[in-house]
Amino acid sequence: MNMMLFMIALSLTLSIALTTLNFWLAQMTPDSEKLSPYECGFDPLGSARLPFSIRFFLVAILFLLFDLEIALLLPLPWATQLQSPTTTLMWASTLILILTLGLVYEWIQGGLEWAE
Repeated sequence: MNMMLFMIALSLTLSIALTTLNFWLAQMTPDSEKLSPYECGFDPLGSARLPFSIRFFLVAILFLLFDLEIALLLPLPWATQLQSPTTTLMWASTLILILTLGLVYEWIQGGLEWAE
């Protein structure tokens, strides 16, 4: 019981200290660099209608695709507990094969080349 009260008091004290620190740090005077938006290396004071390289979008889409692949394949270690783990592993292997073929296609088409 005493340990539980100690842990509650410690977490409450730590929360209050961090909240106070947060409010104190927010009141410090920021300079103009911190107030300006960060735009990935682009000049934020220029026109917003400048041409943008489509390569950035391609890299983002490829990242999302392979990130989704990882999210779909993460539960595979638990596939051995299912009724038919061989079927599950076959579907996972099919998914990996399709995504690998897509990666090879992008590579052959030059979609992964950054220089134009």
